[in-house]
Amino acid sequence: MAEATTTKEKGRFKQWWKGLKSEFKKIVWPDKESVAKQTAAVIVITIILGVIISLLDTGLKYLVDLIL
Repeated sequence: MAEATTTKEKGRFKQWWKGLKSEFKKIVWPDKESVAKQTAAVIVITIILGVIISLLDTGLKYLVDLIL
């Protein structure tokens, strides 16, 4: 009985692997130029948001110190 279960598990694994391979073939990978542009956009936006958060933090700290 253990052999039958092992055989079924191997069959399931093979089916899963075939399905995984077929799904990977459907992926459309972006070109280098597109990846570079998107990476640059993410870096710029991250820096801008970091500056905004830093300014807000400094302003709020100054305001709290002023109140206290």
